[in-house]
Amino acid sequence: MEKKVDKEKLLKRAMYIGAAVLLLVAVFMLGNGMWYQIEEQEEAVVVTLGKAKTVSEKGLHFKIPLIQQVEKVNTTIQGFPIGYDIETNETIDSEAVMITSDYNFIDVDFFVEYRISDPVKYLYTSQVPEEILKNIAQSSIRTVIGSYDVDSVLTTGKSEIQSTIKDMILDKLDKQDIGLSLVNISIQDSEPPTAEIMKAFKAVETAKQGKETALNNANKYRNEKLPAAEAQADEIVQDAEAQKQTRINEAEAQVARFQAMYEEYEKNPTVTKQRMFYEAMEDVLPGLKVVIDDGSGQIQKVLPLDSFTDGTGSSNTDGAGSSLGTGNALQDTVQE
Repeated sequence: MEKKVDKEKLLKRAMYIGAAVLLLVAVFMLGNGMWYQIEEQEEAVVVTLGKAKTVSEKGLHFKIPLIQQVEKVNTTIQGFPIGYDIETNETIDSEAVMITSDYNFIDVDFFVEYRISDPVKYLYTSQVPEEILKNIAQSSIRTVIGSYDVDSVLTTGKSEIQSTIKDMILDKLDKQDIGLSLVNISIQDSEPPTAEIMKAFKAVETAKQGKETALNNANKYRNEKLPAAEAQADEIVQDAEAQKQTRINEAEAQVARFQAMYEEYEKNPTVTKQRMFYEAMEDVLPGLKVVIDDGSGQIQKVLPLDSFTDGTGSSNTDGAGSSLGTGNALQDTVQE
């Protein structure tokens, strides 16, 4: 009986000890979740039911377990390279190779320094704020480098270039408002590109010079041929104008002659027709002699008006006879 009572006591004691241990663990866990520490160069963002608030005071702070969540950010100056690998120091061609205003390729390395200025915006405005900053920096760098010649980038213009790039990045960052601020951007190194890129650049230069030569030759050919072509075109136009005016004058003359002939025709139709016939025959048969008689054998007219005698004054009776036959036929034709 006593043994049974001892076992029950032992069992109860064990249960009490277990409960006490569980309670201690729970208290420890709750106590551990109720406090958070802010170190130097840190700031915390406390989110209470979805509402974020920045806490920058250093030291130990209380938070409500399960209600508040805390995220810490590093507010020290941080940085990243552009154009090279910071661990191996090897050039990254896709970032480093740029082209200047005088169409020269050049390798330029930069280092960007930044810090988190607004932890809330840094955490919740964008998922990759550093990537956004890097893209802004690369865009600004290429824009500025592209406005300077190669000598300025390699030697005398580095300070001015850095200042211009910094101002451009600050302006773009202010518009993005991602909780980051630029501290500084500096040129680490600038040098001519690799042999492979130089070869490609020379090919581009050769092509550009070939283009300029072809343009100059084309302009020269144009300047040589264009005046001659313009003169020829002007000559053709003037000749056409002259022919046009000649045709107009001829047409007007023909119209005037036709009008005059028509007026004569109205006055004497028969005589006019005979004259027109004789003139037409002279044009058609310019070497033919036409003798006209009235049927009685007496010669009235010889067309063209020629002498019936030869050079010695003797009468050319044979010619007259042949002409008379022809004259009779023509006279019959006219009368008809």
